[in-house]
Amino acid sequence: MLKLFKYLSKRDWILAVVCVGLIVLQVWLELTMPDYTAEINTLVVSGGSKMRPILVAGGKMLGCAAGSLASAVAVCFMVSKISASFAKNLREAIFDKVQSFSMAEINGFSTASLITRSTNDITQVQMVLVIGLQVMLRAPIMAVWAVVKILGKSWEWSVVVVAAVGLLILTILVVMIFAMPKFKKIQALTDNLNNVTRENLTGVRVVRAYNAESYQEEKFGVANDALTDTHLFVGRVMAIMNPVMNIIMQGMSLSIYWIGAYLIKNAAMAERPDLFGDMSSFMAYGMQVVMSFMMLIIVFMILPRALVSAKRINEVLHTVPSIADPQNPVAPPADVRGEVEFRDVSFRYPDADECVIEHVSFKAKKGDTVAFIGSTGSGKSTLINLVPRFYDVTEGEVLVDGVNVKDYKVEDLHRKLGYVPQRGVLFSGTVDSNVNYGYGAEERTEEDVKRAVEIAQGKDFVEKMEGAYQAPIAQGGTNVSGGQKQRLSIARAVVRDPEIFIFDDSFSALDYKTDRVLRSALKKETGDSTRLIVAQRIGTILDADNILVLDDGKVVGQGTHQELMESCEVYRQIAYSQLSKEEL
Repeated sequence: MLKLFKYLSKRDWILAVVCVGLIVLQVWLELTMPDYTAEINTLVVSGGSKMRPILVAGGKMLGCAAGSLASAVAVCFMVSKISASFAKNLREAIFDKVQSFSMAEINGFSTASLITRSTNDITQVQMVLVIGLQVMLRAPIMAVWAVVKILGKSWEWSVVVVAAVGLLILTILVVMIFAMPKFKKIQALTDNLNNVTRENLTGVRVVRAYNAESYQEEKFGVANDALTDTHLFVGRVMAIMNPVMNIIMQGMSLSIYWIGAYLIKNAAMAERPDLFGDMSSFMAYGMQVVMSFMMLIIVFMILPRALVSAKRINEVLHTVPSIADPQNPVAPPADVRGEVEFRDVSFRYPDADECVIEHVSFKAKKGDTVAFIGSTGSGKSTLINLVPRFYDVTEGEVLVDGVNVKDYKVEDLHRKLGYVPQRGVLFSGTVDSNVNYGYGAEERTEEDVKRAVEIAQGKDFVEKMEGAYQAPIAQGGTNVSGGQKQRLSIARAVVRDPEIFIFDDSFSALDYKTDRVLRSALKKETGDSTRLIVAQRIGTILDADNILVLDDGKVVGQGTHQELMESCEVYRQIAYSQLSKEEL
């Protein structure tokens, strides 16, 4: 957890130092009050005292109480500012780190786990920081200072307090031995519960369509029960603390009074008022010591879980992205644009034994349309995901404009690309904010957005929406259809005016007519750009300059449509399964 403290700002450290000073002042004021209590008791018991000394002592006691209250309020305010600033900085650090992850790291952690780590885990650490600055600093200072003041009073009473503290420490150790392993388990179970919930909400249409509500409820119930049972076990163990603490505290009080009565009874008459005052102050000091340890127990109840959370946060922050900018990045060449080349490329996923792509080679020149077709699982999407470096090749080279993609700054590489994923992704906002998205958004005009939407064949439905280009888009684009979502995703790529378009089966939700018109508009309006198209439909790629046929990760055919119809059996089978001989 100490590693996370570097995310405290300079102002936070200054406030923390001020808090320490105020806590010391608060402890001093609270430990001074029993002295005035003893003085008042002595004056009252001795008899014959005037009212003025008693009122003066009482006034000083009230002054100490008011000063302690003011210090406590100031500490609470400063701690709130420190913890809020710390959580903000930590969330920003995690978010920035996740943004730098490749797909390998994101899949390694899982989306549900990353969400939990950036929300629930940070809250656990923040809670410890809030309580820690107020309790973990105050309690030891209070306990040590009170013990020092106690030891000079009476060894009999000191033994009682030391015994009570020893029993408190033993209780804490026993409880932590049983509770600590469960605290480690809670966060993993929270991840699992979030994963099940997210999966159910994302696929709610499928769940309802297949009448699988009871199955999903049972699945959620298993995850929920596991988390609940673990929480209950920890809660029951921690519940033991309160009665044990009360028994120890009441036993200590009874012992102090019993010993005090014995000492007062056997003391000389002149010594009895002082002994009575000492007993009352000793009782107050003893209670302060016990209360300090009880406050520490509150911290110990949440500290184990926070330590687990801190470890999980550090795992994210200290993960080195597998894809990063080179030490000496190459500037994009000015004389070559839109050229893509694969040189004997092979790729396997992290921890996989076999390659999903083997020895793929091709070259796309400026303005070319290169298409990839093959059966499901043949490696088409994986292949084009190597161009924007979502993954790095295992063997061979991928070159853009004659430069290995590993030699580019990732940002410079992505500026060259217009990427349209297999599933259209829209963000909460407006049509305009979704189309005019990413680098260069501030330089593009409303006319640029309208032109891109028109090319993507989305003008008709966008201008019918209430607000047109300022029409709201719900999170995930749930208020538009699948085809509309894909067309807006294509418009987002078009508005960038990139050198290279990457279409990852991006026309699958479009009807044949819209597909044909859209491709024709793309070729006419973005003719200088290179287009890499993954497709399932033969009709989408008939006019491609080069078609690569993939089968089990290998290129089994390469050429134009006519060439492949004559030379590639796999391509012929795909073609005849979709279109008749006359249509082909």
